[in-house]
Amino acid sequence: RVTSIADRLNVEFALIHKERKKANEVDRMVLVGDVKDRVAILVDDMADTCGTICHAADKLISAGATKVYAILTHGIFSGPALSRINNAPFEAVVVTNTIPQEEKMKHCPKIQFIDISMILAEAIRRTHNGESVSYLFSHVPL
Repeated sequence: RVTSIADRLNVEFALIHKERKKANEVDRMVLVGDVKDRVAILVDDMADTCGTICHAADKLISAGATKVYAILTHGIFSGPALSRINNAPFEAVVVTNTIPQEEKMKHCPKIQFIDISMILAEAIRRTHNGESVSYLFSHVPL
């Protein structure tokens, strides 16, 4: 996935490899690649308590990244999440609106959202009509 995103954006990439001893607990995090003097974008499927993404943001800044953004599919943001994001070196944390974010955005100005209702509606329409849903991977409706 990282290679595909980097190729589409025509940028180089690094990745953070995380090892877990048990669920919801990162044991070790290793940065693979060079982020010195670069803007870093963390991409993940979801963030719950945000311990992992905040640790990753700190690691990127320590490795020389000039700015860090996060792009997440689902922003659950439970427990200490908002406090962690507010204290982390993020410029912004961008999530989709699969979960309502308005209330959380009041307490954490770094959170922004992207409305994906049109993409979901088109996927449902295509499924209902027996059309290709994979078409949406390269043709996003606006």
